Amino acid sequence: MTVTRDAAWELLTEWTASDSLRKHALAVEAAVRGYARAQGANEEEWGVVALLHDFDYERYPTLGDHPNKGCEHLRSLGYPEWVMRAIQAHAWEFTQVMPESPLERALVACDEMAGFVTAAALVRPSRSVLDLEASSVKKRMKDKAFARAVPREHLVKGAELIGLPLEEHIGNVIQFMRLEAEALGLRGTL
Repeated sequence: MTVTRDAAWELLTEWTASDSLRKHALAVEAAVRGYARAQGANEEEWGVVALLHDFDYERYPTLGDHPNKGCEHLRSLGYPEWVMRAIQAHAWEFTQVMPESPLERALVACDEMAGFVTAAALVRPSRSVLDLEASSVKKRMKDKAFARAVPREHLVKGAELIGLPLEEHIGNVIQFMRLEAEALGLRGTL
């Protein structure tokens, strides 16, 4: 099977009704694609995995079912095993599939960070990622009440997994998401 963004987007939109979850998938895609470009990897393949990492979440919100049930469906569609492995690795605490490849590590690093950056952008007066700085995101991380569902240790571990200082990783994710600000609903008033 050829892995294409169009097929991944079609599957994501078929299984995911929530606009916020679709935008999360797009944000993670933007960040993961950015890391693919930086590493000279296949941007299309990495982007497909990022788009699909949570595609089954609305149908199977229980961790353990998610992402395993979705991976079963992808397998039935003929997706290559490396796609399922990367998706399972993003929930490694529940699947026991440890993130090892550069793609798997980038997906783990970008998943929670893209969500946190989105939240940080939306509370700015501009409601934009275009004027968001890494230092502002880092400051928000210290506020336990802000985006409290995001475990701070996951943000830190993600940067460690890809071998970057936390602030550099945050800056990268912001830069990668800025390229897709319009699609992410993060252009704001700028």
